[in-house]
This record gives sequence, structure tokens and C-alpha cells, in this order.
Amino acid sequence: MTEYSNIVAAEHKFATDEERHLLLAVKNGNRQAYHQLYHRYIGQVYALCYRLTGDKSLAEDASQEVFIQLWRKIGDYSEQSKFSTWLHTVTSHITISYIRKQRGWVQRMLNIESSSAVNDIAEASAGEVDIEKYVLRLPERARIVFVLHAIEGYRHEEIAQMTNMAIGTSKAQFHRAKQLLEEWMGYA
Repeated sequence: MTEYSNIVAAEHKFATDEERHLLLAVKNGNRQAYHQLYHRYIGQVYALCYRLTGDKSLAEDASQEVFIQLWRKIGDYSEQSKFSTWLHTVTSHITISYIRKQRGWVQRMLNIESSSAVNDIAEASAGEVDIEKYVLRLPERARIVFVLHAIEGYRHEEIAQMTNMAIGTSKAQFHRAKQLLEEWMGYA
């Protein structure tokens, strides 16, 4: 058994060293390394952006903003945590800021009728239950809090700080999201 645990430990260390070399190259301005980093993480970044924005186009734009900021701020990464963890936090912050900026310009004042998510749900058969589609229907603040807390695992204190809302508001938005989801899915 010791033989296998050493192999696992060596594989883990190798992956960490590989990522360190890649990050060091990016920090030194290597665009090819940045390109590799982009392709390694774009799927995860886009998925989080999509869950937070609820809109494919906004998620694409927010993802690009994340990687633009990543190029500019890669020097801020201090290796105190896993890169993927740091990138997740950066993505959450940038996407929330992006939503705030876009909200005024696009005037997305929680209008569910104009959301593409409603059209997607209308096309789904009655027998299908796809939680993602229901999450996309949630009002913006409730959706953000629900995604950050229930899916991404942030505490309400962290969400409050990230979104500039009170802890109680975060909890209330989460409760509201749960109630709406239960109602829409027929559990209420």
C-alpha cells in the first residue's frame, strides 16, 4: 500500500509543480503560458459566470473580463492557496462587479419576462426537472446568493462582503431563492 500512496503523492506534487511553472511563466509575461492557463480554466470560469449572471451572453463577457483582469493581476496571486481557489474567488468578485455595471446599462431590473431562461423553461417538457433552469429564473440578487451559498459553498458572511449587502440580507435572499425553487418545482 505504501508503494501506491507514494505514487499518488508524486503525481500530486508533479501537477502542482507543473502549475507553478505555468503560473511563473504567466507572471513573467509569457503569452503562450497564459493561453494554456486560459484553456485549462475557461470552462470552470464560464460555468461560474453563467450561474451568477443567468445569461449566456453576459457570462461570456464576464468570463472574458475575468481573464483580462487575470492577465493584469496575476502578480497578486501569492500561492497561499490553490490557484483554482484563488481564481474562483477572483471570478466571483469580477462577475458580481460586472453584473452591477451591466445592470444599469442593460436595465436588468429583475424582469423575468425578458429573460432567456423563461424561454428555455417553456421549451422543456413537463416531466423534466433541471435545477439549473430554475436557478436561472431566480431574481438576480436571490440567484447570486443561492449560487454562491448552495452551489459554491460560500458562507453568508463572505457573500455579504462580496456583494456589499448585510449578512441578514444574504440569508433572506437565500431563503427567498429556496422558497421560489420549491414552489416552481412543486415541493411547496
